[in-house]
Amino acid sequence: MITQPSSDAARHLLPEGEGRAALVERLDRLLPQTQCGQCGFDGCRPYAEAMARGEAGVDHCPPGGDAGARALAHVLGVAAVPFDRSRGEHKPAQVAVIVEADCIGCTKCIQACPVDAIVGGAKYMHTVLADLCTGCELCIPPCPVDCIALRPLP
Repeated sequence: MITQPSSDAARHLLPEGEGRAALVERLDRLLPQTQCGQCGFDGCRPYAEAMARGEAGVDHCPPGGDAGARALAHVLGVAAVPFDRSRGEHKPAQVAVIVEADCIGCTKCIQACPVDAIVGGAKYMHTVLADLCTGCELCIPPCPVDCIALRPLP
C-alpha cells in the first residue's frame, strides 16, 4: 500500500536536487540498515530513495516495525500507517551465530551476507563478526548443513 501519493501533482511537493538528497539521507538514517530486502528493494538506501521519489510507502519495513513506519511518515508528512505484516514480522535485534563444529566451509553464507559480516575461507570454518551482523537472516537459507542460528542481542 502506497501511502505517499504518486500523482504528478503530488510529486511536485517532494523536493528535487539537493533537497531530495537530504530527504533520502534523513529517511535512510531512520531505517534499521538490515539490508534484508523485505521492503522489496535491494537495501535500505534504495528504499529511502523510492520513498523520497514518492514511489514507495512508509509501511514496507518489518525490521523497523510500526515505530519506524511512524517516523518515516513524520519525515514525509504523510499519514502514519502500521508496517505491512505480509512482508514479514518485526523481531527484536538479533545476530547470526555459526555452530562451528557443524560448519563445512562451503562459503554460501558469505556470499549471501549483504554486509560482509561473515568471514572464513573455502573448506574452513566460518564465523560471524557480531558487530557487523544486522540479523537479516539472509545467510540461513543457503546453508546446506543448517549450522546458523540467530540469537537476540544482549
